[in-house]
Amino acid sequence: MFRLLFGLGVVVVILTVYAAVDCAVFDRNRIRGIPRWAWILVIILLPVIGPVLWLLIGRGRRSSAASTGGRVTRSMAPDDDPDFLRGLDRAKDQERRIRDLEQELADFDKMDPPADDSSHPGTAGVDPKKTEPGEGDQPGRRDA
Repeated sequence: MFRLLFGLGVVVVILTVYAAVDCAVFDRNRIRGIPRWAWILVIILLPVIGPVLWLLIGRGRRSSAASTGGRVTRSMAPDDDPDFLRGLDRAKDQERRIRDLEQELADFDKMDPPADDSSHPGTAGVDPKKTEPGEGDQPGRRDA
């Protein structure tokens, strides 16, 4: 029983020292609730509850300026964001270019009349396969 109480006492001391040092060196702009000196008093006077309160309540979250490398960013609606609007313009331009190219290809297809090859139905405009000698044809044969 003594070992358990001694172990718990060591854990409480370590937690209290950690919380007090953390509060002492923590960025004062991120401390929530009460001033730094009051947090240190709470941590020291309330051995278990004080450090737990500091860790759960007193430590403020990282601000947007700290998380973005010192730049302050502000949230804005997508229709107010210039990058988003430029992306929309790029998407519209790309769709327009695709439609123009498809129309151009359709115009080229209309200009080429299909070749009439009655010996092979369904292969209009396609050249018959020409094979090299050694691919089943004998050189010099004219009936192939």
